[in-house]
Amino acid sequence: MDTKVVLLRGDGEDDAALREAGEILKAGGLVAFPTETVYGLGGDALNPDSSRKIYAAKGRPSDNPLIVHICRQEDLYEITREVPETALRLAKRFWPGPLTMILRKNDKVPVETTGGLDTVAIRFPSDPAARKMIEYAGGFVAAPSANLSGRPSPTDCKYVIEDMRGRIDMILDGGAVGIGLESTIIDLTVEPPQILRPGYVTGEMLQDILEQVEDDPTLFSVKAGVAPRAPGMKYRHYAPKGELVIARGAGSAVADYVNARTKELQAHGEKVGVICVAQTAEYYGGCDVVKIIGDRGDEEAIARHLYRILREFDDENVTKIFSEDFGLENGEKGLGQAIMNRLLKAAGHQVVDCGGL
Repeated sequence: MDTKVVLLRGDGEDDAALREAGEILKAGGLVAFPTETVYGLGGDALNPDSSRKIYAAKGRPSDNPLIVHICRQEDLYEITREVPETALRLAKRFWPGPLTMILRKNDKVPVETTGGLDTVAIRFPSDPAARKMIEYAGGFVAAPSANLSGRPSPTDCKYVIEDMRGRIDMILDGGAVGIGLESTIIDLTVEPPQILRPGYVTGEMLQDILEQVEDDPTLFSVKAGVAPRAPGMKYRHYAPKGELVIARGAGSAVADYVNARTKELQAHGEKVGVICVAQTAEYYGGCDVVKIIGDRGDEEAIARHLYRILREFDDENVTKIFSEDFGLENGEKGLGQAIMNRLLKAAGHQVVDCGGL
């Protein structure tokens, strides 16, 4: 398949490309497009064949639900059995934006889109180009992240092209995205509402609106053999090609452990990388590749750079990766919760306690 790549310039010239993308989606084709979170791989959410094509293009298990992206808040009523008052309160505060709500679906949404579930995940993105494309496509676009299943989600178009060229009809190149982590997912079909995937909209923000919100117990633990209720709940996800291990502990203890393991691994021909904050980068002089993810405490920078760094390790053929822990200082709350959720899944929950705390 020839994949057409179109550069979005952020001006009036983009409209023709967005309209063409919408027509491709309405005809049952697939289009990758930028959002404020990560790049999405879009298909017609109401066409079961389009959802099957998404799963095939990604190599994604068909029990992993897709998120339906809309471009008007009122379209909530078109694809759900009911819209609870809690959903309207959240929409007023966080839409358009990086929040996905799970509601009971109606018959308009095929089970191929929802992974066989009777619920549907819905998001109203804030990216203007994404919204315009969704409008041209008919208003309902199913879109997981635009990467091969299990790989780090793409935050720059070059990684979409790497994974999806020849698999889909069109790629809209919007450059680097802003947030860098997928949307927060909250399940409003249970009481109290439950966070299934943390993101930029934090638990504390949600609690300000809903008063009581719980975390799904699998956010930071392994629960194998359970069908995912939302995207990103699989055991290993967002993973680089090299083996990733999270090193927890005081800065000096982590550095001592990583440096000692690096020597051992290099002696066996491994290429070793480390993910660290700017304040500790000088401690890892023996590593082959040192990636600074941001300053300590700058959670937005850490979130924005995480997937890019994991992809860069693949580009540089790094076989073993160690990452500092970025969630301890705030008790894994706030945006740090989303960062550590992604890191743990990328590492397959491999964590080493280096001590010193």
